[in-house]
Parts: sequence; C-alpha cells; structure tokens
Amino acid sequence: MNRTPDEMVREIEILSGQRIADCYQCGCCSAGCPIGTAMEPPPSKAIRLLQLGRVEELLGSEGIWLCASCLVCGTRCPRGVDYARIAEACRLLVLRTKRSVVDPDVVVHADLEDVPQQAFIASFRKFSV
Repeated sequence: MNRTPDEMVREIEILSGQRIADCYQCGCCSAGCPIGTAMEPPPSKAIRLLQLGRVEELLGSEGIWLCASCLVCGTRCPRGVDYARIAEACRLLVLRTKRSVVDPDVVVHADLEDVPQQAFIASFRKFSV
C-alpha cells in the first residue's frame, strides 16, 4: 500500500509521540548530539525533511540508524521535540517494509564487536519507563 508523505509523517508522529511541526529549526538538537557531525542528515535537518514531506529521503538515509537514543536532543530542544523518538519511529517504518540496510543474517561476529550500543540503549529506554 502506497502512502502519501503526509500519511507517513502522521504515522511517524503517532509512533514517536512527537509533533513534527513543533520544531522551528533552532538546531539545538544537532549542536548537542554527540554524533551529530557523523549523522547525515543531522537531527534538525532530518526533522526539516519530514516537515517538507521528503519522508522517503529520510527513511533512506544513514542518519536514522546512527542515532544512539541518548536523549540529549530532547533535553536541549526548547519545544520539547525528541529526535531520538522520531529516529526510532523512522527505523520502525523501514523495518516494517523490510528495507533494512543491515541484514542480521549476514553480519559477521567480528562486526558485531564494533556495533554501537544502540540496541542496548534503545531497549533500556523502552523497557525502563
């Protein structure tokens, strides 16, 4: 089923509990993100892509997979927008369509030692609240 960009943004808002329109692009999230310089797009630009309806561009980017869900972005945002939750919702949409850039069945053990602790942090966040 093909969805419009507006429908996809609405689904991201529902999954994340965040209002995309609340962001006014101050950039505090990107400035405080410990890996913001490595993310493409960085958090503020990612949210802007959603505001412009360029959802597929964001879902195809690497940046949503690099977010470690450390929650710094949400604590720095003057509007209370938590990019970590938005990135998590985007990852969920990608995984639901089975478009993941990483196939867990082909990851070698040596690579697993270098994998960021994203899964651990995301699990902690999900199950500790």
